[in-house]
Amino acid sequence: MSHPSIHARHHPDKPAFIMAGSGDLLTYAQLESRSNQGAQLLRASGLRPGDHIAVLMENQVRFYEVYWAAMRSGLYFTMISTHLTVGEAAYIVNDCGARVVVSSAAQRAVARELPALCAGVAHFFTVDDEIDGYTSWSQAAGSQPTTPIIDEVGGHHMMYSSGTTGQPKGILVPFANNPIEAIVPIMEVFIRSLGYDADTIYLSPAPLYHSAPLGFSTAVMRAGGTVIVMEKFDPEQFLALIERYRATHTQLVPTMFVRMLKLPPAVRARHDLSSLKCALHAAAPCPVSVKEQMIEWWGPCIVEQYSGSEGNGCTLIGSDEWLTHKGSVGRALVGDIRIVDEEGQLLPAGEPGGVYFANTRRFVYHNDPVKTSQVFNEQGWSTLGDVGYLDAEGYLYLTDRKAYMIISGGVNIYPQEAENVLTMHPKVMDVAVFGVPNEEFGEEVKAVVQLVDMALASKELEAELIAYCRQHLAAVKCPRSIDFEAQLPRTESGKLFKRVLRDRYWAGRTSRVI
Repeated sequence: MSHPSIHARHHPDKPAFIMAGSGDLLTYAQLESRSNQGAQLLRASGLRPGDHIAVLMENQVRFYEVYWAAMRSGLYFTMISTHLTVGEAAYIVNDCGARVVVSSAAQRAVARELPALCAGVAHFFTVDDEIDGYTSWSQAAGSQPTTPIIDEVGGHHMMYSSGTTGQPKGILVPFANNPIEAIVPIMEVFIRSLGYDADTIYLSPAPLYHSAPLGFSTAVMRAGGTVIVMEKFDPEQFLALIERYRATHTQLVPTMFVRMLKLPPAVRARHDLSSLKCALHAAAPCPVSVKEQMIEWWGPCIVEQYSGSEGNGCTLIGSDEWLTHKGSVGRALVGDIRIVDEEGQLLPAGEPGGVYFANTRRFVYHNDPVKTSQVFNEQGWSTLGDVGYLDAEGYLYLTDRKAYMIISGGVNIYPQEAENVLTMHPKVMDVAVFGVPNEEFGEEVKAVVQLVDMALASKELEAELIAYCRQHLAAVKCPRSIDFEAQLPRTESGKLFKRVLRDRYWAGRTSRVI
């Protein structure tokens, strides 16, 4: 595989990426120079291959120079969502063992609290305006040589995915001591399958703290293409950017499809979208009716992918295939799909069971051997916790999520985080949190609460509990509505029959994945 440093030698003035709103950009030559200086700074700061760096930053022009500096220094690179609270961000910094934290002025409210909470961090940097306790990245890196460090080695992503215990878990792959040109196998397959090359103009509309936008946009830079980065998704601006830059590739989530479909017909017809070769969607299931409308509008460039940040396997399906297998997420592209029952026995075509991937890479959940053991079976197959079935042709259909994970607008939400918070409220006796249908976001977070005194049930208490949850968790993880029940359905041993509650809200639907 290639690397931006190679393109800097052959096409130094070509933009590696352009910020859609501001127009700020870095050429491949500038990216090479700045990422070398960043790598020199990281070495001068005491970081060595296998160490960790955490980044709390919005989509902005300095992002990729920090990323490529880490990737050529052999570091584990962890992104922190800009929607997290101080406590949530500090937990990730401490759990991953970050030696360096890099943030920005826009994240000052959270960033300025981290030094007091993260004693293991050796250096805090800010890429733009001053933040108390932070050193200027641009000034510190700007004084470093623009030549590569002498011990260049490839780094790794370490993304965080929430766990059933309520705390996020880092997805850790063994340090490989790879050359900087190396790329993870799953992304190499995507590059070939989706046609990324030096002519690719990739429009990235999503936050770079998500694994897919980060992985796909940096893969385009490895191929020598140009990435157009939206600071924030806007449906009409997205269409205008396709036309302006003649974008060839993009990656979206179904919520973005819904917002574009809701634009007035005149606005939708205003822009020339004929340059698009591949519009990949992932992260959340797409309603059949939404996908039908998108294919009718954009043509057969719509491609769907199913995988996880774990990189343990994936499926892919193009528009023509999907039209003859509506609702499917495709056939295996990486790994071999196995559908198993509760005893781990293989199930025949058409019968739903746990979805596992065989013959793929190993990973662990950092600092959580129990969770790691739960996702691997005796054969070494791994699961993302989904339930589905294969048809006779090997196409996968998802029907449910075993772990009750909620996917709202492409964001993974694990209910136990909100359950743990709401349980501590003095008026709450018991609580169940799960996803309910939402036509725009796919799902939204719902809580059903048993009160200490049901006479307290009211709209005012509902608002109080939602506000209480938001004091402790990012708003996206908190319920948008709360219903009150006199008694939640639990067994004598304490097991909660959450499905009994959730089924009420999904009545009339053939699948609980939309």
